[in-house]
Amino acid sequence: MNLNVNSETGRLREVVLGLPMSNGPAPTPEQTFDAKSYESAVNGTYPSDKDIVREMDAFLGVLQKYSVMVYRPELVQNCNQVFSRDVGFVIGDKIIVSNIIPDRQEEIDAYERIYREIHYKNIYNLPETVHVEGGDVILYKNYIFLGQYDFPDYPSVKTARTNRLAVDYLKMIFPDRTIIPLNLLKSDTDPRKGILHLDCTFMPVGRDKAIIYKEGFMNPRDADHLVELFGSENVFLLTQEEMYWMNSNIFSISENVVVTEEHFTRLNDHLRNVWGMTVETVPYREISKMGGLLRCSTLPLRRD
Repeated sequence: MNLNVNSETGRLREVVLGLPMSNGPAPTPEQTFDAKSYESAVNGTYPSDKDIVREMDAFLGVLQKYSVMVYRPELVQNCNQVFSRDVGFVIGDKIIVSNIIPDRQEEIDAYERIYREIHYKNIYNLPETVHVEGGDVILYKNYIFLGQYDFPDYPSVKTARTNRLAVDYLKMIFPDRTIIPLNLLKSDTDPRKGILHLDCTFMPVGRDKAIIYKEGFMNPRDADHLVELFGSENVFLLTQEEMYWMNSNIFSISENVVVTEEHFTRLNDHLRNVWGMTVETVPYREISKMGGLLRCSTLPLRRD
């Protein structure tokens, strides 16, 4: 398998899509790992396997429509395997296996069949002290944007998934790329006040456009710098409510084709009528109640 991912929007050829079945019983609030799942557990609105299967099948149908080769992990009974982006990510021709939280280690084991198709020299297993998940890694041109939480209480914050050591480690592997760390606001219990991953507050689309929720960054200047980089005319700014429903967590099949959630009315209208993109919409609102959306469900392996 020849890995190649250098952007969020290059024409997608091969991808791993998570699995929707056998997620196990709905968690209690104490068993959740993110604020959206916590809210769902408290409110009794955690999605059923039936709804998760229905929504992921719709997403799979769009990927197949565009002739994308779709891989799936091995099934682990009673395990939430929807969010394959957490398990690993590809930059260039290298795949980095994430150090995800210990309670989810069995998810990584389910990818062994896929890893066997990749040359061992292109697989990087992180040192134990280096923490990073794929949702915090965003590629644009020569930049690697890295969402992080670089504060002393990192070990006690459930939604802090990427640490400062990840910045140093990625600089070592990718010395020719510019790595920009961005500290994110965190909350383990309020999904309107905290950001789980960078792709929940920032996402490049098309050739030179971006979706941004400015209030998701610890330092307001970070958001301002992103707007300056893309140009204000090329940025779609999200409201807090749109961030809550994860409007930035969409998925590009190419620079011209993007998959979004069917309820993202204002964003979808802008993508179609202002930026001239083809927008494929799918139902994904139930899955969003588990703390992730379309990008979270994918692990791209090869883009043009």
